[in-house]
Amino acid sequence: MNLANKRVLVVGLGKSGVASALFLQARGAKVTVSDAKPQDQLGEEIPVLLDHGIAVETGGHGERTFRGQDLIVVSPGVPVDSPPLVQARSLGEPVIGEIELASQFLPKSIVAITGSNGKTTTTTLAGEIISAAGFSTAVGGNIGTPAISLVEQAKVDTVVVLEVSSFQLETIQTFRPKVAAVLNITPDHLDRHRTFDAYTDAKARIFENQQAEDFAVLNADDPTCAGLVSRTRAQVFWFSHKKDVERGAYVRDGRILFRDAKGHREIMLVSEIPLKGAHNVENVLAAVCVGTLLGCEPSRIGKAVRDFKAVEHRLEYVATIRGVEYYNDSKATNVDATIKALESFPANVHLILGGKDKDSDYTQLNGLLKQRVKRVYTIGAAAEKIESQIKGVEVDHSETLETALRRAATTAAAGDVVLLAPACASFDQFQNYEHRGRVFKEVVHALAM
Repeated sequence: MNLANKRVLVVGLGKSGVASALFLQARGAKVTVSDAKPQDQLGEEIPVLLDHGIAVETGGHGERTFRGQDLIVVSPGVPVDSPPLVQARSLGEPVIGEIELASQFLPKSIVAITGSNGKTTTTTLAGEIISAAGFSTAVGGNIGTPAISLVEQAKVDTVVVLEVSSFQLETIQTFRPKVAAVLNITPDHLDRHRTFDAYTDAKARIFENQQAEDFAVLNADDPTCAGLVSRTRAQVFWFSHKKDVERGAYVRDGRILFRDAKGHREIMLVSEIPLKGAHNVENVLAAVCVGTLLGCEPSRIGKAVRDFKAVEHRLEYVATIRGVEYYNDSKATNVDATIKALESFPANVHLILGGKDKDSDYTQLNGLLKQRVKRVYTIGAAAEKIESQIKGVEVDHSETLETALRRAATTAAAGDVVLLAPACASFDQFQNYEHRGRVFKEVVHALAM
């Protein structure tokens, strides 16, 4: 892709938008950035862009801004059906996302991992497995480091491991992972995708450009995920913690095995996995598949898993205070993730729920709430909807995270668990789920003083 003297518009000033703008400018493009947010909400990004000679438009998208562009790069937070982008496409202007842009410059060995839940843990673990096996490795994407920021550090033989979201997959064109994994598909982001079928279709695009020499990794225990087998031309490998699979990773008699045309080989014991919860067994199985398909030795895979530490904000143990354990699962931004978190604790849970609703159905929590939860503390914009749908448990309308934590600390007894697994996005009260998780941990540590 030749960018010299090309007029390029970057829409959205998130992490990937800023990184894309700087990347494009460094390669000779004439770059403009447009964001609907007012200037005072965009932090320190604007001076950096201006210092590099990048034009910045804030507080809305001007109609003329989108005209006459050679390329438009859209950030994942911007809906692809927004009127300015629809108009740009009607004028024949190419519209791509940052993942697509990055893929034009990254090495060919790309691992892409998506799913409703577990993406970050599996992506991080897969990266550590591949690195432990001696490969040059770079990890990024939706996980925090934009894919475009990996271009400079990646060598020809580097394996690039990317977490990719449904939003990012909506804007691909030629993106072709060597290994593409879909961990699971449950309702999420329906406020944006509108229907579960549309959300599933977006996830399935990860396989769109794969060929027969590539690999697709699918969850045999997830019906929607398993149904994607017809959408890839790649070689399909499965993972399952419930049954043996013909090709892929599975659990038998407490052992993790991998099977392919050469037979099966043992990777490690399930009991050696250092992460809490059955869902993390699935994440490990998926990462084992990825590592083995890339040629990693079983002994190195096992060691990398045994040495792995929980990713921040994913069922992260924070502290024990007066006999009460506190866990931060701020990344549980949908109902299914909250279910998986609750399944990790047998009983006596004080659960903090709420935030920005994503058109979710919270009634799905009721069985586990009745079995395992002592009290729910609701926060944020979704609180009233959650309270109208959950049953069989005491509810404390707390409004804010700090209030919920302080009330839970007063109510909980030794042996109980206080769990932040909000089943909602964070954008009503926080910058993102990381910000929400950091606030949770700060308040918990303050409780110990």
